Amino acid sequence: MKQIVILLSYLLLFTLVSCADSTPKKQARTQVFRYNQASALHSLDPAFAKDQASIWVARQLFNTLVEVDENLNIQPSIAKKWEFSNDGKRITFHLRDDVYFVNENGQQENLTSIDVAYSLQRLIDPKVASPGAWVFNGRVADYNPFVAKSDYVFELNLKAPFQPIMGILSMQYCSIVSKKSVEKFGKEFRSNPVGSGPFQLKKWSEGEALFMAKNPNYWEKDAQGQNLPYLDGVKVTFNENKRTAFTDFVNGNLEFISGLDGSYKDEVLTKEGELQANFQGKIIMEKSPYLNTEYLGFNLKNPSNKVLLNEKVRKAINYGFDRSKMIRYLRNNIGKPAVHGFIPPGLPGHNNQLKGFDYNPEKAKQLLKQAGYSNTNLVPEIVLETSSSYKDLCIYIQRQLLEIGIRLRIEMVPPSFLREKMSKGESDFFRASWIGDYPDAETFLTVFYGGNPAPPNYTRFKNQNFDKLYNLALIETDDEKRHAFYRDMDKEIINNAPIIPLFYDEVVRFSQPYVKGLKMNAFNWLTLKKVKLVDN
Repeated sequence: MKQIVILLSYLLLFTLVSCADSTPKKQARTQVFRYNQASALHSLDPAFAKDQASIWVARQLFNTLVEVDENLNIQPSIAKKWEFSNDGKRITFHLRDDVYFVNENGQQENLTSIDVAYSLQRLIDPKVASPGAWVFNGRVADYNPFVAKSDYVFELNLKAPFQPIMGILSMQYCSIVSKKSVEKFGKEFRSNPVGSGPFQLKKWSEGEALFMAKNPNYWEKDAQGQNLPYLDGVKVTFNENKRTAFTDFVNGNLEFISGLDGSYKDEVLTKEGELQANFQGKIIMEKSPYLNTEYLGFNLKNPSNKVLLNEKVRKAINYGFDRSKMIRYLRNNIGKPAVHGFIPPGLPGHNNQLKGFDYNPEKAKQLLKQAGYSNTNLVPEIVLETSSSYKDLCIYIQRQLLEIGIRLRIEMVPPSFLREKMSKGESDFFRASWIGDYPDAETFLTVFYGGNPAPPNYTRFKNQNFDKLYNLALIETDDEKRHAFYRDMDKEIINNAPIIPLFYDEVVRFSQPYVKGLKMNAFNWLTLKKVKLVDN
């Protein structure tokens, strides 16, 4: 009888296994978000987060006092609320008491105002030599700018009211680090980051891959009360070949890719900027305004070619080429023609009603005639310096300007060398771009303030009315009035033409259809705390 029972038991087990094998359950998708970063990552210390590669990683590992949402609005983060003093020079922040650092051993440490004061003071410490020190230079009080009033009350003291300060505090440079951990690791904090962000570092093989795991004690929850993040981890690879990385994405080996490289743009997008038919339904493409204005700049302080000091010649160049065709044929409609000033769309202060420079060759010829030039008295040849990445755009402009009698000679210069020449005032005419650092138009207008050196004022532009408006805007607490000042300053830039605005850039991103909750904003920041990988 015992043998019969055993036999029946085996038969039942075999039947159950067979049934299970015949209708296998679909495994849940692995919650690891993979993306490639073409540029190298040099440090995980947010005090050195000066480029996209380091900013994206820092956003996963650290928090800031406040953060910017997809609409560029300032939102609470570590600071749950704040108030300004009557004179606008002191901001008191009230911190959350449930934010913790997680060190390399998984041990928790409460984040307090001491860590906040230390993190921000560290930014301006000459011994640290952070490239982000400029965010507070000339803005915070000389004595006790950062004060820990109590465990969860922090005070920031300014020299004078400065309305963009809240946006600055959302920058990755201003991430809050663990004072104990920085003092423990010293310079090696670059590879041993201790933050309070949604993820924590697991492994970094420099130049190869970086792995971050979910912070199980992360403080943020979603609207339903569920703990964030949803993902179990993030894997970053560092393949310099953008075409190969795109192939990996198409083959399903990456969840996401940002940007459109010239090596495959026509393969992916039509000239109208839409996905080619063979990619439709297979990948998701999203576009958004990007706080980046591409331009050509004139050196207005002792250029070797004095013709560039002639405002009419500068305006003739502005009118002498078709920006719309340039965007359509050379950039597959990624970007918008910069015909409304320097401030890009997406920022308060951008003025769609401001009439900038459109394509008007007849007006360009008329301006050249007023400047004293003609078919028998040609404009002296002008040298335009650019990096190889923008060679096609510059050749396009060169050909169109030749039709109105302006001869350009294009010289290729390595990007770092060109920036050095621009800083020293050794480049008369150069291609450049300006990417906003925080959600306030002041970050663009500072490029033309006469009191600023190069950078940011590479053109050496100095205009009394512009400078007056700039200083008024800095202390104006009424947003509408401040934005009106910004629009008037942008008008001064058009009136004086120290630059040639080319286009307002756009973010273009590609993701797999199963990626949900990936939000965009005009800074092209990567925020993964609310991302899910969902089976269709």
